Amino acid sequence: MTTNRLVLSGHVLRSRQFDSPAGIAHCIITLEHSSQRFEAEMLRNVYCQIQVVLSGPRFKGVTDKLKAGVEVEVDGFIAMQQHRNGQSRLVIHAENVELKT
Repeated sequence: MTTNRLVLSGHVLRSRQFDSPAGIAHCIITLEHSSQRFEAEMLRNVYCQIQVVLSGPRFKGVTDKLKAGVEVEVDGFIAMQQHRNGQSRLVIHAENVELKT
């Protein structure tokens, strides 16, 4: 078995909710992360934006609170997602979301 787990915190930039054709509730947020980490004994500024996918009824209680500016910590796995235009991008599929603000 291989490991695929990621924990990332940051602020919600935007969010949208929709139901799939199969009736599954989804919420997509863009998470903005900014921090400083040591690498090769030097302090490095780290910044990224990544989409987070929350799927299913277990997130129903939290999705309405995921507005721009809210600080969250996301625990999940990463996967490639192909956009309609053919471009691929890495996304986080949430298994747990914790509100920090």
